[in-house]
Amino acid sequence: MNIININDNSNKLFYIGGVVRDELLGKDCFDVDITYVGNAIEYCSKFGDVIRVNPDFGTVKVNVNGVEVDFASTRAESYPKKGHLPVVTKIGCSLKEDVLRRDFTINALAKSVTTSEIVDYTGGLNDLKLKKLRVLHDDSFIDDPTRIIRGLKFSVRFGFELDEHTQDLQDEYLKNINYDMSYKRVKKELIETFNLNSQKAFEKFIKQNIYKLVTTKDVEIPRVNIEKLIDDYRVENCWLVYVGCLGDLSALPLTKVEQKILDDLPKQKLNSDYEFYKVFENAYLETVLLYAILFDDKENTRRYIDKLRGIRVAISGNDLINIGLKPSAQFAKIFDEVLRAKLKNPIMTLDEEIAVAKNYVYKNNLV
Repeated sequence: MNIININDNSNKLFYIGGVVRDELLGKDCFDVDITYVGNAIEYCSKFGDVIRVNPDFGTVKVNVNGVEVDFASTRAESYPKKGHLPVVTKIGCSLKEDVLRRDFTINALAKSVTTSEIVDYTGGLNDLKLKKLRVLHDDSFIDDPTRIIRGLKFSVRFGFELDEHTQDLQDEYLKNINYDMSYKRVKKELIETFNLNSQKAFEKFIKQNIYKLVTTKDVEIPRVNIEKLIDDYRVENCWLVYVGCLGDLSALPLTKVEQKILDDLPKQKLNSDYEFYKVFENAYLETVLLYAILFDDKENTRRYIDKLRGIRVAISGNDLINIGLKPSAQFAKIFDEVLRAKLKNPIMTLDEEIAVAKNYVYKNNLV
């Protein structure tokens, strides 16, 4: 793995974490960082082309031979407030101290940039062979409960399972959750996990009570296969179609769009094509899919998406004026009458729409 060419023989430069793991698993990795054993900012100052520096975390972005590279200092961290961001306690610690702050042993492997030697302080190589996810210490989930969701993500991506002790630690934490946690980090992990679009992941999310990190309400696995539904109707916020099934997402910092997706959900099952159209006329497709899941109504939902969602009436206010009406609130009722007719006959022409409007007008003595 020769990501970049750095003329350095100090043997203090290492690839750590995902890039090493993915190389050993034969997978592509596009997120490459290099760790320097010591102060990376001081080390990189000799390159002379520093782009950005973050002294609080000892990180620096540098232009190396025309390539932008992120360097990180080895650092030690602590969690004075459990469930929240850690505090850096030391910049320039040993390599071992640096890897021991990480989540799972498979992400604590290091590889020398100069010699290609693999450094394994935690047994990560063996866990890779066994396809096991193992935390580095017993307080791992207490320090950072988002590691539970991260473990779910890795289990989906790599087909790994938690080792027995790690599973016990997870089960115990989920019985005694500290809800004073960083929900911004929780949301980030939920997005990364459920954007993978895996029904298996969601079922484990529910069965293993991981969902209780988000809501205290009891949740059951929906009957609708969410993965299949999203495969058929691709949406931008795939993760929200899964997590929206929990009902109560008040703990998560949602964007306006994400909140609208949830707010536009109807409170009861819809009974006609017209109701589908009017309820979802200005809704995101994620809302429609969530309806199908929560109300177990995928057949009618598919009919709406496939056949009705794109229907538009051609008749306009000018057409109604031309048949003798003055602009009023009645226009909306007439348009709805035309819409009902067009939902039954989507190939209806403008002349046929006008005929429907005239019939409604004369029937209701509007002229």
